[in-house]
Amino acid sequence: MDAEVIDNAEKRCFELDLPDGSTASAFYRVDEEGRLVLIHTEVPSEFWGMGIASQLAEGAFHLMRQTGRKAILRCQFMVNFFGRHPEFADVVAG
Repeated sequence: MDAEVIDNAEKRCFELDLPDGSTASAFYRVDEEGRLVLIHTEVPSEFWGMGIASQLAEGAFHLMRQTGRKAILRCQFMVNFFGRHPEFADVVAG
């Protein structure tokens, strides 16, 4: 799947459009220092186990890097993803 992850600032989430028209989302809030606090990742159940959440996380980390933003990881999936991908240490603030 070659879909692009986008930042939907209005909904405060990163989104990845899926082939059936649904969307995988990584929700965040913005803290007082402007960091993105990643709080929840959602993938429609029919796409579980297909690497969609990892693709979403990787795209979100790349977008944060490109825009100079930092992440605080409060979503367990994002914590686990970062544990497997320490190359994103420059993006993670806590």
